[in-house]
Amino acid sequence: MFNHILVPIDGSEASMTAVSKASGLAIAFGSRITLIHVIDNYPFIGVGADYALGQNEYLAAATASANAALARGVAALAAEGLHSDQRVIDGHVVHEGIVDTANSLGCDLIVMGSHGRHGIEKLLLGSVTQRVLQESRVPVLVVRS
Repeated sequence: MFNHILVPIDGSEASMTAVSKASGLAIAFGSRITLIHVIDNYPFIGVGADYALGQNEYLAAATASANAALARGVAALAAEGLHSDQRVIDGHVVHEGIVDTANSLGCDLIVMGSHGRHGIEKLLLGSVTQRVLQESRVPVLVVRS
């Protein structure tokens, strides 16, 4: 039913729950799994000499965090006997990076976690999951942590 499952992962428990759900689906349907982590390469709006140093430090830390999150997902899938592809995606807007990657890789399902924020916290922080649901052309399975 599903040939290629995309799982955005950020290292949170919610994203690890999504990895677990995707694992079960991949076993049931013989699906490929691709894990991604989206990094915003341009979070700064400052300029000057300090900007370049801050940008480099940010990218190093963001890449290390992405690789750690992906490694955690790969290990969880390997424990189930599954192989996965992994990618660090450059994207100024996380939800666009997820949707664009699903489209470009020909994924037919996105499985992602939700932190379950409510009220003012949801209003202030927004929801990547909600934006993916709004913009994706492929089905999205939201897993609550």
